[in-house]
Amino acid sequence: MMPAASERTAPPDSSLYRRVWRWHFFAGLLCLPFIFLLALTGSVYLFNKQVDEVMLSNLLLRSDTAAATLPAGRLVEQALRAEPGQARALVWPQDARHTVQVDVQQGGTVRQVFLDPATGQVAGSILETDRLMPLVKRIHSLTVAGNVGNALIEIVAGWVIVLVLSGAYLWWPRGRKAGVVRIRPQASGRVWWRDLHAVTGAFSAVVILFLALSGMPWSLVWGSQVNGWLTSKGLGTPVGVWFGAPRSTVPMGSIGEVSWSLERQPMPASTPPDAHHGHDMPVHAAPAAQGAIGIDHAQAVFAAAGLKGGYRLVLPNGPEGVYSAVRLRSADAGLRVIHLDQYSGRALMDVKPQDVGAVARVTDWGISVHQGLEYGLPNQLLMLAGCIALMLLCVSSVAMWWKRRPAGRLAAPQRKDGDRLAAGVVAIAVALGLVFPLLGASMLIAAFCETLWSRLRAS
Repeated sequence: MMPAASERTAPPDSSLYRRVWRWHFFAGLLCLPFIFLLALTGSVYLFNKQVDEVMLSNLLLRSDTAAATLPAGRLVEQALRAEPGQARALVWPQDARHTVQVDVQQGGTVRQVFLDPATGQVAGSILETDRLMPLVKRIHSLTVAGNVGNALIEIVAGWVIVLVLSGAYLWWPRGRKAGVVRIRPQASGRVWWRDLHAVTGAFSAVVILFLALSGMPWSLVWGSQVNGWLTSKGLGTPVGVWFGAPRSTVPMGSIGEVSWSLERQPMPASTPPDAHHGHDMPVHAAPAAQGAIGIDHAQAVFAAAGLKGGYRLVLPNGPEGVYSAVRLRSADAGLRVIHLDQYSGRALMDVKPQDVGAVARVTDWGISVHQGLEYGLPNQLLMLAGCIALMLLCVSSVAMWWKRRPAGRLAAPQRKDGDRLAAGVVAIAVALGLVFPLLGASMLIAAFCETLWSRLRAS
């Protein structure tokens, strides 16, 4: 939130208020373009499935809702006939309204082939990179900019936390009643924009704070460090779900989207049998090592374990690869990840919701809510309200500043000689900087620049 002005025009004349207002102003000024971009793309991606079904209805939706399905091997075979390459995964739909998706590696690209699960008829295909929603997601997470983007996510999310906390302090009524929880009826001009900003911030602060905190797991330093710490301390997935399987050096995130707490967990490895113990590979199996059980057998094992739809079946990649079934948590089902030895069909790892450690479980829950996946439409609408509020705050802050500033000047809130931040505010800033290192580094840079600028102006 931007400055909480008094009922007239001037803010409270205190050293602390001026300093908090000044930091709030510059934090908003520097982060505003990123905040608006994140809010805009986030509001679109919340409804990615609905948008996909409109834009790609000819590929994703079936006219016939017959429940019968062909074996997985037959569907993969049909997909490879239409689009030659190497099959990587098969995505089973949650219901009979949708087609089956087969991911086919073609050189350096992945083509998604969509088939009617009952007939095997190919509805069409599209390059993974040509779909709109994955692009929106990459822009939202700033991964389009690589590691720089991941670092920006942590810095911007951290400053959003600072903006919420400082905005709450500036908004605090201090005996006022007007412009606190509603826009004053007689307000106009800058006062109207100020009231809109303050009221929007007051009603959305908790949701915005949640969005910022739950977005941190994707960040470069905080997210990767916390995930690595959870993995090293066994606080992600308990050892008991591994069934004594050999582990590879390949992270689980390499097979595609998995829950955040599992991304850095090592993949289990299949144990190739001796040559004389091998047997012929089934006709319909996707390319795999000699003696593999085949995708149809793997599908049957997953079905017996309770996975019959709404999951991604990843095929083995190399002789030590495994068959993997990944079902992400949603409003309809809980997390489930199973890895099978590609030769024996034995379960090497089976992760259920209760198998994830408490810290990782809370983090995964926060990410799921952040993406609008946990509680269906109400979850999506609540997160959408937070995104819209962020965009309103950006627009109202610019309008308020534009109406206040003298022509040709930045018009940042003035500080006076001797202004100091209270010890409690400094303690909060230090705590935030220690918890979120990139935020802390950016705060130190901002403090240094402000001090340097003040001295240059005074000289």
